[in-house]
Amino acid sequence: MIVADVMNRNVISVAPDATVEEAAKTMLARDISGLFVVDAKGELAGIVTEGDLLRRDELGTQRHRPWWLRLLVSPGRQAADFTHTYGRHVSDVMTVDVIAVAASAPLEEVVETMEKHRIKRLPVVENNRVIGVVSRSDLLRYLIGHARRTSTAATDDSTIRTAILDALDKQPWAPVTSLNVTVADGVVDIWGTITDDSERRAITVVAENTPGVKKVHDHLVYIEPYSGTVIESPDEQR
Repeated sequence: MIVADVMNRNVISVAPDATVEEAAKTMLARDISGLFVVDAKGELAGIVTEGDLLRRDELGTQRHRPWWLRLLVSPGRQAADFTHTYGRHVSDVMTVDVIAVAASAPLEEVVETMEKHRIKRLPVVENNRVIGVVSRSDLLRYLIGHARRTSTAATDDSTIRTAILDALDKQPWAPVTSLNVTVADGVVDIWGTITDDSERRAITVVAENTPGVKKVHDHLVYIEPYSGTVIESPDEQR
């Protein structure tokens, strides 16, 4: 799955020469925390967020450095801070270095980028032109749709069993030699022994994620690897 499959093509943006007030009103009206800044050519120029508007003269929250710290901060940095605090246009407060993604990028890359930089949305660009936006909510919407499609999949019991066993066989942690699976009318029963109780839930998750599965019964028996103590599964203890 790639970005183009989930991205929103309706990009809410603002021009660099728009006023700070206009940007704030747009964010409030659209209930969003940031706007991409797009110039007249349709190219990505930056991003302005709620955080960029926190240190403002209007709010009385402008930065006040002690005199000794001002000696350590360069005049250029002080001038930039002044512009950011008192500037009236989006270009004065926006962040220029924007992390973007291509429409052909895999979703795994998008998630890794969001996690690494702690951001909620990414502009989708093509030749530096903004063609869409992908956000965490877009990923969640796809997740919901995928779960709905999977839950309604019509699959026979034999196919379900084969799919579960094949999926377990691909997992390096799964004790496949001591496992067995039976399926009747989409209800899965898992039998066997495990030597690490954390494997119990992981094995059940593999079954639950298999198309056509309605319910999973855990009959796994945990054997303590050092003492040989046997502990029945939660289903067997009931």
